[in-house]
Amino acid sequence: MRRLLWASIALALAGCAVGIELAAPPNLYSEGTNYPVNEVPLALRSVEPQILYITDREAVREGGEVVGYSATRSDAMVFGAAKVRFGARDWPDLIERTHVDRRGRISNLSLMGVHEQVSFDALPLPDERRDGGLRVLPAAEQSYEEGRRAFQARIRAEIARTGNRRILVYAHGIANNFEDSVTALANIWHFAGRQSIPLAFSWPAGNRGPLGYFRDRAAGDFSVFHAKEFLRTLAEMPEVESIDIVAHSRGTDVITQALREMIIFQRGRGVPPKLGMKTGTLILAAADLDTGIVRQRLLAERFSEAFEQVSIYVNPDDRALKLSSFVTKSGRIGTLAGDTFTSDDVRRLAKEGLVFFIRVQGAGRTNSHSYFRQNPAVLSDIVLTLRTRAFPGGTLRPLDAEDDGFWLLRANYPLERLPDLSTVYDELSDAFPDRIRRVERVR
Repeated sequence: MRRLLWASIALALAGCAVGIELAAPPNLYSEGTNYPVNEVPLALRSVEPQILYITDREAVREGGEVVGYSATRSDAMVFGAAKVRFGARDWPDLIERTHVDRRGRISNLSLMGVHEQVSFDALPLPDERRDGGLRVLPAAEQSYEEGRRAFQARIRAEIARTGNRRILVYAHGIANNFEDSVTALANIWHFAGRQSIPLAFSWPAGNRGPLGYFRDRAAGDFSVFHAKEFLRTLAEMPEVESIDIVAHSRGTDVITQALREMIIFQRGRGVPPKLGMKTGTLILAAADLDTGIVRQRLLAERFSEAFEQVSIYVNPDDRALKLSSFVTKSGRIGTLAGDTFTSDDVRRLAKEGLVFFIRVQGAGRTNSHSYFRQNPAVLSDIVLTLRTRAFPGGTLRPLDAEDDGFWLLRANYPLERLPDLSTVYDELSDAFPDRIRRVERVR
């Protein structure tokens, strides 16, 4: 009986996996407007764009060629480009599908192939005790630095090709394979207007069997240092303007652990975390984070100081996180049930820390955990956040304020208050003049 219970829990938690298709268009685009088609760089107006990735999964090879990546851990990171294909005839057809689709016009989304570009050395690097401490061997340090510089050169080339200087990082949850991570990011990046460089951090999740959930959790802990390394390498590039991060489910734990350590490092060297890390917006959806640990390890250390804003989507009916709470005997931030945060706590976090809790309405049984990319209302708010940088409650992001300090995201958001984003380009030109000039150059 106990084995059956654990098997049922594991199968339910596997609901973190997402289907591979173009997500239902955000409500934001339901009237055939608002997609920034004229602002998409010419180099990115394609139904077969490339999604960059960095992974510490073991490669899967066929005939000596890398065709994908498994759930097995690798001590060495690999950076590459994955080609995806949106199921549309051409760019105009894809734009049409982006605006309408309640009658079966949702296209498929396929991973066409991967191309490895940079291989990092395996970690940890060999060291020796010298001068009262441990020092990485000079040859090993030089070799690893060459990998970092090669990675930066590839990012620099993509910035030059597209004109985009913002990076959009996506970290997936448990039960997701490599293809899931790339295609989920492709959906978010496309609907957000392709005004960033998409980079999927694909950690070795997707372990099978009744213990798969626990093996994936351990794999996430394994990947924290790698996440920190690639984010640090990006932040050191003067060409990179800002790094936005979207994390889902257990990926929120991987990313926040890495970011926390980076924040401590930046403060230790006397640099404001946001300045040293170049972090922009942080979006946590269906966060599989222990609420007590969040209070003690993130909030107590002023974690949100490193970001323009932090949006945390909460679904009290998230079945997967309810099971996670049952397994771990602790509440999860993604449901935020109970009295973990008082109304005063929530209001203070919003005012002082720019941390916004957003309660999702209408995320039913079929997408109670994967709503971040399957729910047209939630996807609308994510898109508005990334495109406009607006805080909740204004014209550009018309969420409803609730009495307990939460923001309510209604099932048909943004309702009749659908913002006209045709003027956003002009409004942003005052706040981000350098960014606007870059867009004009690539038109």
